[in-house]
Amino acid sequence: MNPTTSKTTEAPATEAPEATDPTSTTLVKGASDASDASDEAEGEAEGGRAQGDGDGPGPCSSADTDSDPDLDFDPKDDDFDRAPSGLGAAAAAVVAAGLGVVGLTGAWSGRVAAERETLLGQMKTASGGSVAQQISEIYGDAWHSTALVNGLFALLALLVGVFALVRPAFGAPARDPQPGWVRAVATAGIALGVLGVLISVGMYFDLIVALPTASATG
Repeated sequence: MNPTTSKTTEAPATEAPEATDPTSTTLVKGASDASDASDEAEGEAEGGRAQGDGDGPGPCSSADTDSDPDLDFDPKDDDFDRAPSGLGAAAAAVVAAGLGVVGLTGAWSGRVAAERETLLGQMKTASGGSVAQQISEIYGDAWHSTALVNGLFALLALLVGVFALVRPAFGAPARDPQPGWVRAVATAGIALGVLGVLISVGMYFDLIVALPTASATG
């Protein structure tokens, strides 16, 4: 071995770092982000379909129900169709007032009943009878028949008037409150009916106008 010979040590060769292209790095990162967004969207879609296939309503079911006018339920529509209009109570009030007037003034049916009793009385006393019997059979029975018929009309007016007043308290409620004129007319019918009943009772039992007696005629 030659001592003069210099021994050189070779350094290991190092590889130079490869140059990175910024454009390619940006493209790879964008592709990775797009892939992640696509996977997330697919997951949400699958979750929505799974929820829609289950027992509960889908995410868009409530919105569709609210936007569909055919599925909206309005209870006022059915109540409007079923609720009475109050026409029956108004008609009953007018009828009650009319019947009350008839009960006070008399009707043709009362006159017919009175004439019938008069005819029967004449037939009974045609073969003879006392003056008191003739008064009772010919006039008394006729007057009593008239009072009875008028009393029936007055009683009917009283009942119909009470029905017109208390009708809103029973059954289905009306759409509108009962007008004031209906209550006023029904009250008038009741008052006329009560007055007619009292007068008819007094006339029937000879409390107001008594039958003439035989001594008074002689």
